[in-house]
Amino acid sequence: MPIRQPIISMLAHVDHGKTSILDKIRKTVVASREAGAITQHVSASEVPADVIREISKPLINRFKIDIKIPGLLFIDLPGHEAFTTLRERGGSLADLAILVIDITQGIQQQTVESINILKQYKTPFVVAANKIDLINGWVPQDTYSFLESINKQPERVRELLDEKIYSLVGGLSEFGFDSERFDRVTDTTKQVNIIPLSAKTGEGLAELLLIITGMCQKYLEENLKFEVSGPAKGTVLEVKEDKDLGITADVIIYDGTLNKGDEVILGGLDGIIKTKVRALMKPVLPGQAKHGERFIYVDSVSAASGIKIFAPNLSNAIPGTLIMSVEGVDEEQIKEMEDEIRSQISGIIVEREGEGVIVKADTLGSLEAIIRMLKSEGIPIKKTGIGKVTKRDVLDAEVVRGLDKYLGVVLSFNVPITEDAAEESRTIGIPILSSNVVYDLVERYKEWVKHEKEKDKEMLLVKVQWPAKVRVLPGTCFRTSNPCIFGVEVLKGRIRKGYKVMDEQGNLIGEIKGMQLNREHIDEAEEGMRVAVSMDRVAFNKDIKEDMILYSVITPDTVSQLMRTFDEELTSDEKDLIRETLNIIRKARLKKVGKT
Repeated sequence: MPIRQPIISMLAHVDHGKTSILDKIRKTVVASREAGAITQHVSASEVPADVIREISKPLINRFKIDIKIPGLLFIDLPGHEAFTTLRERGGSLADLAILVIDITQGIQQQTVESINILKQYKTPFVVAANKIDLINGWVPQDTYSFLESINKQPERVRELLDEKIYSLVGGLSEFGFDSERFDRVTDTTKQVNIIPLSAKTGEGLAELLLIITGMCQKYLEENLKFEVSGPAKGTVLEVKEDKDLGITADVIIYDGTLNKGDEVILGGLDGIIKTKVRALMKPVLPGQAKHGERFIYVDSVSAASGIKIFAPNLSNAIPGTLIMSVEGVDEEQIKEMEDEIRSQISGIIVEREGEGVIVKADTLGSLEAIIRMLKSEGIPIKKTGIGKVTKRDVLDAEVVRGLDKYLGVVLSFNVPITEDAAEESRTIGIPILSSNVVYDLVERYKEWVKHEKEKDKEMLLVKVQWPAKVRVLPGTCFRTSNPCIFGVEVLKGRIRKGYKVMDEQGNLIGEIKGMQLNREHIDEAEEGMRVAVSMDRVAFNKDIKEDMILYSVITPDTVSQLMRTFDEELTSDEKDLIRETLNIIRKARLKKVGKT
């Protein structure tokens, strides 16, 4: 069986240079005028074996590598989109990954997200430590080889580079990965290769291409065998509207051959989509268009390839789902294919009764990553979907808010928000939290919940009476009545203006109308503070006496709210005080019942 080119996914934190690395390879080939050397597909770049040999020429003999694969197919997409449930079902989209890290910045937020994805799917990967040219004192060399370049660098630069490399080694070890600079790796089955390079100068590209080629040939050869004449299998990367072509789908074909005119099935928002391929298109490289055309039309394409498909009824197709051709396949096999697509969508595109956040994302892979992270945080989900945020999503979140206000929110990942959805959000106060980073989206939601709970606590503190125990201070009667003004010490808890107080027998004394500390009006006094309080309809030496103990009046409902909202803030003394106060109220009620 022939060997297809491996599919390599590029993962990185924003601005760490994954696209720049591919751009450098593409510019190199175009500059050398090797016609057809690299075919730039939508979201994918084919790098033929001849190009790998040309860029890696200085190292081919040194490493004694015989390049057998036809080339490499790079996909430059957010990491989670390249790791859908396909891997679990044996149809992996990415065979190997390159984790690009800016060597001057180290591991960042999206890097962590990418590492977790790699661990989740047990995907082999190398680290491209990009931007070595930014290391202080680095002298760029006219070579694609890092090994040739590093030998010409000043000793201090080599030391600085090693410091950066070992910082990465330490960071990766925190995630359970043993790593080392590629030329110091002793066991490629147990250690992750770190390849220093510069997308700007090209230094290190030779090692990057050669090492991933060697890994693919050594460990993935069986996975790369495919049936040329068999039905095509692939993954939908993007579905978008082109002003000239209409609705098209960008697809990676990883098995078999797809022909113009083939009937295909794929996952849609309303179920299985069956349609016929009317055109297969590959984008034209910059500078190669003869009459301004953007695409080359082809009759067929074999694995592994990136291709743009034009076909009817693609508007509801779900990015991230399987796409399969059914030419020459019997009904039973077609049913199995459809079941496979349905099972892929099942549990990801959902709508449930009850409480939970609303989630909208751009692809099935994105959605899967968000669901996995939300579940790990214990955050329930009511509804998920692919595509833009609509007014209905906002209204669904409003229903949830009626059940749990902290779940009444729409989480939007890398998708647009319709005007009516935005308007409805503003009108009814349902937040739409947006991000193009899974980790960041979940963190934004958690921060929003924290902020809302803090606001609710502040409002509750004003409305709900906190437990308090105070002592009337001797010699501090400033006015005997109308209003009665006297000094108190807060023994436990806190008092606020407007609190009602009772004595040790549970008799209501009155309401605190005001408080002063050092002749300044205050709204609240905490444990240990001594303040002057004023009360109407109270007379000193009649209703209030020196050394008298007073309690704030609380109810079972008040206690329930306090324990539910402020359980962590309540001290053990305050919880004891709640029990003491409730016991006084209970005894007073029993005494009252006994008299009647």
